[in-house]
Amino acid sequence: MNPIPSFGVGTFRLTGQTVIDSVRNALDVGYRAIDTAQIYGNEAEVGQAIAESGVPRADLFVTTKIWTDNYGRAKLVPSLRESLKKLRTDHVDLTLIHWPAPGNGVELPEFMEALAEAKALGLTRQIGISNFNIELTRQAIAAVGKGEIATNQIELSPYLQGHKLTAFLQEQGIQVTSYMTLAYGKVLKDPVLARIADKHQATVAQVALAWALQLGYAVIPSSTKRENLVSNLLARDLKLDAEDMALIATLERNGREVNPEGLAPAWD
Repeated sequence: MNPIPSFGVGTFRLTGQTVIDSVRNALDVGYRAIDTAQIYGNEAEVGQAIAESGVPRADLFVTTKIWTDNYGRAKLVPSLRESLKKLRTDHVDLTLIHWPAPGNGVELPEFMEALAEAKALGLTRQIGISNFNIELTRQAIAAVGKGEIATNQIELSPYLQGHKLTAFLQEQGIQVTSYMTLAYGKVLKDPVLARIADKHQATVAQVALAWALQLGYAVIPSSTKRENLVSNLLARDLKLDAEDMALIATLERNGREVNPEGLAPAWD
């Protein structure tokens, strides 16, 4: 089982030619992990970009996420087969439940067991969750077994540090994947991060991404600009010191950007 790559490219909010160009550029400059989802409406374009890139499938780590409409036992596996067709592959490396969606009409054990079935069928190498709080993560572990949940992909940024949830996940041996690490670009204007960036002759985006990497999280920033894709990747080489990390710790302000009603849990 491949460990989840610590650095991937996200495709949220990118569609049509924009996402084809973004993924193609990302693969071209060295990314090998790509994150998409059924609800993004771009799996076919992502599949096209991968196919045209010439990068061997075995070198890639592809993640998709099951949308809430497909959580029922009879729907989940067929919906994933549909995703695979669009992505032009016989399997993905990781499939996540996109949102816990309490009150969606499908109980957690049902969709987690259906997801485990998708893995047993070889449609996905690993399974995981996204946007789950501590209690729902516990329930998910109970449904499929300890060690089965590869990651919980959650919103984290210097403005939303999620200490309780991340500590719990790391305790359970579940990889933390951080999305929205730049808080929709809001952190790019932060004076504290700008000072740290100047000190290291880095960009603010690199500092925010390096912060997450140093805490042991995987990151999946997206960009439509090739130069930003290249620049973001350099965050892997940026080593922040204890003083930098302590300064970033002070930026916590519970700055959550994504909290859709009916889909999101009660956050820890």
